[in-house]
Amino acid sequence: MTLNILEAPAKEKAEQVLVLMHGWGASAQDVAGIADFLDLPQTQMFFPDGPIAHPMAPGGRMWYGFPPSYDFRSPPVFEGQADLAQSRELLLDWLQRLPEQTGVPLEKTILGGFSQGGAMTLDVGLRLPLAGMMVLSGYVHLNALPKAVSQRPVLVVHGRQDAVVPIVLAGVTQSQLGAQGLAVEYQEFDMGHEISLPALQKVGGFCQAQR
Repeated sequence: MTLNILEAPAKEKAEQVLVLMHGWGASAQDVAGIADFLDLPQTQMFFPDGPIAHPMAPGGRMWYGFPPSYDFRSPPVFEGQADLAQSRELLLDWLQRLPEQTGVPLEKTILGGFSQGGAMTLDVGLRLPLAGMMVLSGYVHLNALPKAVSQRPVLVVHGRQDAVVPIVLAGVTQSQLGAQGLAVEYQEFDMGHEISLPALQKVGGFCQAQR
């Protein structure tokens, strides 16, 4: 398995890197479109494709498969999945090598993701010394999150009308991150399972604050 990466170069000299991961059945192209809505001229952006072709969505990708009977209201059941482990290792390897390409250290890198991409952010991001993390309509897919290797702020955004990932899971995310002493900024929006314009504005402001 390999990672296909879309890149949006910084408009000015890059002082920050933003990596944003898509959700289940979507693609890097789906989240790359937000670059034009973020006023971050000194931020170089990367949008990786999940390494696994989605079985039902033509052109869609995923980071790991869901068991046929899985319900987000059930406890996480993914830890033993080989596809999750492979995606995790691919992302860790690529992210650890990214500063060689950009000249921007991981300490100036923000990792974020939507839905399943948010779950991967929690899984992978805590293992790296990042500037910050963003979980957008995401969830915890591990029974226990990895121990954060460094302190960093985390933005958690969720829609009050999310019919896919229940908003109660945002509370689980806050609780597990807070138990590690991490600073969690949480905000709900009147939206479904999506990234609305007000949520994008919040994302942009969070990134600016970490520069």
